[in-house]
Amino acid sequence: MLTPGGRGRDANLGGATRPGWGYIPRPMGAPVYEISKDFMFSAAHQIRFHGGKCERMHGHNWRVRVHARAAQLDRIGMVVDFADLQRLVAEACARFDHRNVNEVPPFDEVNTTAENLARFFYQEVGRRLAESEGGRVRVSKVEVWENEGSLAVYREE
Repeated sequence: MLTPGGRGRDANLGGATRPGWGYIPRPMGAPVYEISKDFMFSAAHQIRFHGGKCERMHGHNWRVRVHARAAQLDRIGMVVDFADLQRLVAEACARFDHRNVNEVPPFDEVNTTAENLARFFYQEVGRRLAESEGGRVRVSKVEVWENEGSLAVYREE
């Protein structure tokens, strides 16, 4: 039991101290492992109803980063093999590569913003991961860059 007068903190355990008291442990959270993988594809699009230059057809070298998480690792100690994640996301990206995104469902009806693309990849890769990993792994967030300085993030809380 701790008594008044103890000093310092145990940095290895992540606890806190109060003046005059020793180590006070912090509650442990649930374990979470997370990995991410980047993907690239080139595609044109135009943002409907934008009212500015983005309403005209233009292209990007899109970058998509998918974050996958699990509370438990698989039998060999992985969230999911990077090669398997690569394959799943590459399949989802392939439908857009060197295409006009506005012509590819669901973006023939949904506006082609980076935010909507991020949501699409979140849902599509999430579905594929659920099928291949039995629900153990899920997508935690997706980031989509139109260019080096413009990023959209989608996650569900």
